[in-house]
Amino acid sequence: MQKQLLKTIFRRVEEGGFTVRFWDGEETKYGSGPSEVTLVFNEALPTSFPVDDLMLGFGEAYMDGVIDIEGELEDVFSLFVRNEERMDGSGLTNAMTKIIRTVQSGAAFKERQKDNIQHHYDLGNDFFSLWLDETLSYSCAYFRHDEDTLYQAQLNKIDHILKKMQLRPGQRLLDIGTGWGWLLIRAAQQYGVQAVGITLSEEQYQGATQTVRELGLEDSVEIRLQDYLDLKPTELFDRVVSVGMFEHVGRSNLPVYMEKVRDLLKPGGLSMLHSIMGLTESDVNSWIEKYIFPGGYIPSLRETIGLFPDYDFHLIHGESLRRHYAKTLDHWYENFSKHMDTVEEKYGRRFVRMWELYLLSCAASFRTTGLDIYQLLFSKGLNNDLEMTMDHVYNL
Repeated sequence: MQKQLLKTIFRRVEEGGFTVRFWDGEETKYGSGPSEVTLVFNEALPTSFPVDDLMLGFGEAYMDGVIDIEGELEDVFSLFVRNEERMDGSGLTNAMTKIIRTVQSGAAFKERQKDNIQHHYDLGNDFFSLWLDETLSYSCAYFRHDEDTLYQAQLNKIDHILKKMQLRPGQRLLDIGTGWGWLLIRAAQQYGVQAVGITLSEEQYQGATQTVRELGLEDSVEIRLQDYLDLKPTELFDRVVSVGMFEHVGRSNLPVYMEKVRDLLKPGGLSMLHSIMGLTESDVNSWIEKYIFPGGYIPSLRETIGLFPDYDFHLIHGESLRRHYAKTLDHWYENFSKHMDTVEEKYGRRFVRMWELYLLSCAASFRTTGLDIYQLLFSKGLNNDLEMTMDHVYNL
């Protein structure tokens, strides 16, 4: 039954080609072109395989070693994208674009958001330090040159953002979702600002606080274990930045985020939103939702910018970093692959395959599906005192 179901799905592929090696030894090619990749079923699918949610099912099967891939995972994603319309109705497209929208509010939402953040980011600083760069930056880097190391590219990203923010000495800067704090540290060191960073992750809070202390920046950088919704509107800032946090607020709370930023910004203040966005509105797929980022939601660019007028936000500059994120993920996976034995010893083989699939599939998504990441710079009200061009950002 399951074999026939899989064959029915695979026969829908017309553009491109791939090979399937089933658990009984049968090997069949599908599609009209030469085979680009081989999908290997090491054993029959378990009876619990969710035929109504193939994305979740295939993800779990890969984690459990039931499925392997010979070739590049990116080629699997490319095949899907090219055949998406023909595969619609098979269950795969619906699983990948499934939208689960739940209205979240009040204390219950904040508690759930905290749990979701800690589920991912509190795996341990030791774990992330194995494969991130020295700054522990867990967001898209910025490769000014192909030969840039991951560390240099992450510093490039931080500097790129800070230049866009047009900081001045003595200004107050808020970083919502500060991670391990290096954007704030660099802002204080290079621009002389008073910087506040908030996070819901205990591990990030401890790590960032320790780094600030070691660098002797306690008088200019403050790290808080705090929900951004608990910030008081009387605590105003000249600049507000958010890097890789917007994807965690949930669809129904996008306006809540915008309202909070508006309340925290001084008139004429600038905000930078650095976030993954899609062509259309969609939650993360069901496998990512269950295992990687529970509660995640990928807003669209049009959806995000469409909120700006309601809060008197004026777009100043927008930039796509899509290919930069794919390259960042390549670096992360290369580093991760060097430490798989260490990770497996602590977390188990299934965890290793889960993260392997996560990093590889995300890189492939940024290259093949239209998934993007944008930096959007905007002001609260009009600001006529800014630089007339972006030369200060791009002319080195």
